[in-house]
Amino acid sequence: MFKILSVNPGSTSTKFAVYEDETLISLHTIRHSVEDLRPFKSLFDQYEFRKNLMVVKLKNDGIDLSDLSAVVGRGGLVRPLESGVYEVNEKLIADLKSPYTPEHASNLGGVIAFEIAGKIPGCKAFIADPVVVDEMQDVARISGLPQIPRRSMFHALNHKAIARKYAAANGTTYEKLKLVIAHLGGGISIAAHLYGRVIDTTQGLDGYGPFSPERAGTLDAGQLVNLCFDGNHTLADIRRLLVGQGGLMAHLGVNEELIAEKRAADGDQQAKLVLEAMAYSVAKEIGAMLAVLKGEADAVILTGGIAHSQFIVDYIKKMIAPMAKVAVYPGEDEMEALAMSGLRVLRGEQSKEY
Repeated sequence: MFKILSVNPGSTSTKFAVYEDETLISLHTIRHSVEDLRPFKSLFDQYEFRKNLMVVKLKNDGIDLSDLSAVVGRGGLVRPLESGVYEVNEKLIADLKSPYTPEHASNLGGVIAFEIAGKIPGCKAFIADPVVVDEMQDVARISGLPQIPRRSMFHALNHKAIARKYAAANGTTYEKLKLVIAHLGGGISIAAHLYGRVIDTTQGLDGYGPFSPERAGTLDAGQLVNLCFDGNHTLADIRRLLVGQGGLMAHLGVNEELIAEKRAADGDQQAKLVLEAMAYSVAKEIGAMLAVLKGEADAVILTGGIAHSQFIVDYIKKMIAPMAKVAVYPGEDEMEALAMSGLRVLRGEQSKEY
């Protein structure tokens, strides 16, 4: 029996879980207030603080860290990688900490995994399916400017986990399916999966695709350029508008779909219109990915936290159902996805070299 620790750092939380093979035995989410994180000058100054809080919780659960076979961290914004499980090494740690690597809370996952596993004989540290997974076909990389190629940046961990879950439920394997998957959360990403590879995707962080609760998505490039040079916005201001202050946050002042939906249900017509616009933009991008698969998708899968919303799901289904079968897998279980990635390696699947 293998005991695996999953670690998923977020901007204001640290989620972690322990599995014995496929069985969950411990699960925690530690919330970090602004006051908690204020003393730290950089993201990586936080890792010892977060790690120590985790260790205390696990010891209180009676978990002996020396029994761990693997620690699997959420992958960060490193160089583009193929999908898979990567054993953490010094080179990966250096890239996660590089000043040229965009700072993102997920970067802490590999660092924390490496620190914990390094103190346990025989324990290995991994990352799995980071957001920079890149399997795009060459034709999908070309944009209208060679200086700005299209980039692969999406919720690879949940996309891949849900694809495997859907395949298993339908008596087949991920590698035999053509799927369009839409991850609907604080960020939204939509991808075309062809026989186990993501051949095209929206850019779910600060690029092209639907707007989301806190991200702006595709914008009119000319108007964006004008905004950048109007003399009223700094580079940091623009970046915040793209990620953090865009989407529902920009229109409605909230970054939670449920709050916006309640406002719409209470008669707020602006909230209703903006929510419909978000669902509309998701459905349009799903249609584009169906075209990438030449209209031959086995299914369109809606997943992520917002897939719990009947309002959003119904709106998307009305647009997509005439073109493809729609399956809904609400929520995301990144902790399980991380643990099962580690388990596959421990049971004999080869990890990849970074």
